[in-house]
Amino acid sequence: MRFAGRDEFCRLGVAPLPFLAVVAFAFAAVVVRAAGPGAGSNPTMIENAKAGTSDWQLTRVRLDRSDGCRSALIEGYCSRQSVEAGEKIEIMVSTEPASPFRIEIFRTGYYGGLGARLMKTLGPFQGEVQATPKPDARTMHECKWKPTTEIVIPADWSSGVYVGRLTTLPGKPEDPYWQSYVIFIVRDQRPADILFQCSDNTWQAYNGWPFKSSLYTHPKGNGPWMDVSFDRPYGREAQFAAIVNDPLTVGSGGYFAFEFPMAFWLEQHGYDVSYCSNSDMLAPERGLKCRTFLSVGHDEYWDIRQFKSAEAMRDAGVSLLFFSGNSVCWISPFKSSGDGRPNRVLWRSGPYGASQPHAEDREKTNGPFPERGPDEGYLMGARNVRPVIGCGDWIAVKPEHWIFEGTGMKNGDRIPGLVGWEFHGDPPAIPGLEVVAEGTAWTSSTKAQHWTATIYPGPKGNYVFNAATIFWCQGLSMPPGHTLPWSHWSRPHGPDPRVQQITV
Repeated sequence: MRFAGRDEFCRLGVAPLPFLAVVAFAFAAVVVRAAGPGAGSNPTMIENAKAGTSDWQLTRVRLDRSDGCRSALIEGYCSRQSVEAGEKIEIMVSTEPASPFRIEIFRTGYYGGLGARLMKTLGPFQGEVQATPKPDARTMHECKWKPTTEIVIPADWSSGVYVGRLTTLPGKPEDPYWQSYVIFIVRDQRPADILFQCSDNTWQAYNGWPFKSSLYTHPKGNGPWMDVSFDRPYGREAQFAAIVNDPLTVGSGGYFAFEFPMAFWLEQHGYDVSYCSNSDMLAPERGLKCRTFLSVGHDEYWDIRQFKSAEAMRDAGVSLLFFSGNSVCWISPFKSSGDGRPNRVLWRSGPYGASQPHAEDREKTNGPFPERGPDEGYLMGARNVRPVIGCGDWIAVKPEHWIFEGTGMKNGDRIPGLVGWEFHGDPPAIPGLEVVAEGTAWTSSTKAQHWTATIYPGPKGNYVFNAATIFWCQGLSMPPGHTLPWSHWSRPHGPDPRVQQITV
């Protein structure tokens, strides 16, 4: 599949159209040019033509304490962040007290608006209490649980974000059941129009399991002194409780809050999309097979090899779209797990930003750090700024730019609440860079910060867009299982045809 961009519309002699007409025209153009089995099909469209289910969300969750992070009644994790067809992934589960349970595996997507498809049901299994590890010298909790089951990924499982719903099986009908998720990504190596990078490094950095045990809870502050392990359940993100207060996503990291609206919308409109983990981008080869690379939601933690991969992709002609905020903020090198599996431990080794003030400030307040990363502005088109927390309206300042075609936006028009709760600003001097939207994000009645959304040309007809906000995807869709976030007495309003059209 290939989607028609502005230049292609011009070559076809088509004037800018209202939003719905543009979507319909773009989709029709896709159908005519699509490659693959059947007329007008690509793997994403073929997958979404299959029957979805409305019964995939969590219904009954109980945290271990009122301010808790974990669901000890049933919880689990996977042995790998991502896996390809033919590869094995193990699922580790603990139940306290020991209880029988089942696992239902779902692929998330559009599926006629239902949001997921049931792929496999496993069990029943007899649960057992698996030990909560004691923190090591770097405050890391690394579980060494026995595998409950394993799956060899079938060849017909499409790339996507998969969740396993864990459900206890009560002995009597009147007894309650309890639930949580595990989450993993199925990746592939095929050429695709869009490569969607999930922000799972950031999910793990903020993971509070077993109790506020994240990269943000060390007594010395947000420095290089602690590790976090992927070998533990995703608990409720304690730091985000005031932003996304939804325990019915426990076990799924930040996916449903900050990334699922983008995946749902892309698949709804038939885009050819493949998915990957942060850890899959340590070399550029996967991205070089695709036309466009997406950083989505809260994509804060990047191994330096991810940065170099993104530079190589841009320089080779891949477009980079940062539908995200606070991205490429901290260098997060990977370490191996205790049993030698690569890329299972994460830590904060220093800020990106070179000699920029925001990097110097982080060094003073949280350092010293062993390294300093390059200026992320020259990759993204805008930088992380201090303060980085706040909210505001997304304000168009260059409505004549082609990204606004079909939106009807005029200079100064606002999309309410779309900026937050973290963002980008301070664009560098890149030739051809344009600020297309900008404004003020307020952290309180007395603190403010300037943010900028930017676009600049790549070397081979590609471009780099920076939406400058974690909340961008909130304007695309409101899928099942999603709750709108809020922060600093502001919130995005949900789907907005202007956000959708700019994204088109």
